[in-house]
Amino acid sequence: MSTKKPFYITTPIYYPSGKLHIGSAYTTIACDVLARYKRMMNHDVFYLTGLDEHGQKIQTKAEEAGISPQAYVDEMAKEVKELWSLLDISYDKFIRTTDNYHEEVVAQVFEKLLAQDDIYLGEYSGWYSVSDEEFFTESQLDEVFRDESGNVTGGIAPSGHEVEWVSEESYFLRLGKYADRLVAFFNEHPEFIQPDGRMNEIVKNFIEPGLEDLAVSRTSFTWGVKVPSNPKHVVYVWIDALLNYATALGYGQENDANFDKFWNGTVFHIVGKDILRFHSIYWPIMLMMLDMKLPERLIAHGWFVMKDGKMSKSKGNVVYPEMLVERFGLDPLRYYLMRSLPVGSDGTFTPEDYVGRINYELANDLGNLLNRTVAMVNKYFDGKVPAYKENVTDFDQELAQTVEANINEYYKQMDAVDYPRALEAVWTIISRTNKYIDETTPWVLAKDDSRLEELESVMSHLVASLRVVAHLIQPFMMSTSNAIMEQLGLKGQFDLENLSLAGLPNDITVVTKGKPIFPRLDMDEEIQYIKSQMESGSKNQVSDSKEEWLPENVTLTSSKEEIKFETFDAAEIRVAEVKAVSKVEGSDKLLCFKLDAGDSDDRQILSGIAKFYPNEQELVGQKLQIVANLKPRKMMKKYISQGMILSAEFDGKLNVLTVDQSIPNGSIIG
Repeated sequence: MSTKKPFYITTPIYYPSGKLHIGSAYTTIACDVLARYKRMMNHDVFYLTGLDEHGQKIQTKAEEAGISPQAYVDEMAKEVKELWSLLDISYDKFIRTTDNYHEEVVAQVFEKLLAQDDIYLGEYSGWYSVSDEEFFTESQLDEVFRDESGNVTGGIAPSGHEVEWVSEESYFLRLGKYADRLVAFFNEHPEFIQPDGRMNEIVKNFIEPGLEDLAVSRTSFTWGVKVPSNPKHVVYVWIDALLNYATALGYGQENDANFDKFWNGTVFHIVGKDILRFHSIYWPIMLMMLDMKLPERLIAHGWFVMKDGKMSKSKGNVVYPEMLVERFGLDPLRYYLMRSLPVGSDGTFTPEDYVGRINYELANDLGNLLNRTVAMVNKYFDGKVPAYKENVTDFDQELAQTVEANINEYYKQMDAVDYPRALEAVWTIISRTNKYIDETTPWVLAKDDSRLEELESVMSHLVASLRVVAHLIQPFMMSTSNAIMEQLGLKGQFDLENLSLAGLPNDITVVTKGKPIFPRLDMDEEIQYIKSQMESGSKNQVSDSKEEWLPENVTLTSSKEEIKFETFDAAEIRVAEVKAVSKVEGSDKLLCFKLDAGDSDDRQILSGIAKFYPNEQELVGQKLQIVANLKPRKMMKKYISQGMILSAEFDGKLNVLTVDQSIPNGSIIG
């Protein structure tokens, strides 16, 4: 049994309103790597992940789909668990905020904080995004809508979602009361928020200007934990969501052994930088209110972005992990994500970089080293690995020193959760071992019987080095690590804590013929494949929001390669002539179209294509293709949009789809 301090690692609990792309996969794999590493270092580990399932957006989505919110989140949870299974995530518990035990504790905590005057009843007014579950000030909005008098009527949040003015009774959390205590904690624990610089951002941007009390209840929807003493209120997202880290361990419950054990051990939260504020301010203050120990570490990583900016379905640049795993296998994805995101900043995903790392780092560097080693041991010693001896050749000591130094560097960087540098240490060993082959020239040694001992030393050093590499990459690439060990005749023999070249066991036999662990890829073909999947994957997400989706049992999702006729037939595409078009006052993006689509009255459609048609009057008289049977949608509070104009976008340019002028208005396209 381990005598080391128990280790508790958590992902954020994901909001199940969209198909998870490689950003969420990154966070979950990053936590998985740390959990596996700590287990191999003989810590008792508890790894938590899960879903944040309450809120207005979930309730609205479920109502639109004609199902209960519970049925909606049940399907989402199923799909997320399937993804984590595909990515081989070794979590110990999957929490859902709809779990009964969690809801009961949330209600208890709310009443406790209310009784001790850390929560009070007031009124909140502000710009609210349903999709983001967040309030914004006017200055925080990316775009502001105004009426003829210049009054603000709405706007667009940084996420791209529309906001609405909300004014309602609300309970508030007294953040300001604990601001000085929080700053004192930061000063006493400068390592609490990582990477370096993140803590300064929080203090400068949110604490020094003055902490405003936080609205923590809503009355405009019902899908959430009801406040026991005032059930017209439901507990708003952040108290409900953040408490999951404690309730999952048994906090506030009869069986709280895991809480006593792991919360009093070492606690690590890993989150994306976009939710750092909630975890670095709201969560520590809640813990102070509850007189609980604060976590040891809060790690806020950057994002994977594309060359043209943040991932967006509308840009056709979203990367989903399922596609990469299906095509290239799981280990290349785990390796790429952990190797390519610099600590403290964003990383750029490109198909070229993804395929290049597989070919050059995995196939060339690691794969070829294994292939050459297994082949030479078979050729020169019939597969029997000679016993390890030190300092036989002129190059043995330097290799051993390089391996030892980089094992220590690996430990240091893994403990710092700096995966790119940890993997760089591993690849330094791989590179040095490849160089060792060129220096010792075993093919020359094999021709001289007097140099047999040198040849034996070279073979044992190569196998010993690969054994070290297999141990070091085990938390990242489990299948690859296991395959290396199996080909070396060392299946299942892992001891990461006491690792050295000299630890190579005696009397081992490599496989007769090693199978390449990473066959080389055709660069052009695979790059094009990823690009095509990014485009088709983005187009095939059916939703009323560019950043959202619905589960397969709620709305139709389709594959570009094959769909049922009924799927296509459900859309009524008509010919519609543009009778008039104008810019929408208060918006830089929207055009308002009046169209003759064969209806008794003209049809109005709002379309966000203004930047592509600066002279919008050129569209008057053109016959366009529209989706005519979409549910009408209210936009900017006073406009009704009655359909969708079809367009084609390529290489940053967009054109509406037109038809021949001779085709009558209202004609059905199909």
